[in-house]
Amino acid sequence: QLQLVESGGGLVQPGGSLRLSCAASGVTLGTYTIGWFRQAPGKEREAVSCISRSSGRTNYADSMKGRFSISRNNAKNTEYLQMNSLKPEETAIYYCAASTNWLGTLMGPALYKYWGQGTQVTVSS
Repeated sequence: QLQLVESGGGLVQPGGSLRLSCAASGVTLGTYTIGWFRQAPGKEREAVSCISRSSGRTNYADSMKGRFSISRNNAKNTEYLQMNSLKPEETAIYYCAASTNWLGTLMGPALYKYWGQGTQVTVSS
């Protein structure tokens, strides 16, 4: 069965950068669309980005374009979310998730079947 494990979260200053990892086991990661989500205290889970299961095409939420990027390392069966110019309001638990769907746009959490446990990102001075 597919399992996902996020890592790389931590404390970063405003304007700083952080790289998150999503390591998959059980199946080849390239057979799934991988989405990144975040959930801040008291807020709904928000789609951040996704990468397609086959072509590697990516999509980003508008507020993240130009600052965030996602990539895939097939040899390590791992996805990465590079986050730059981080803002305090982006403090949240960040999750990766896997879906068998690909719509060409960001998808809501209901279309993702598998979820990691999340990793905490805190942006503070």
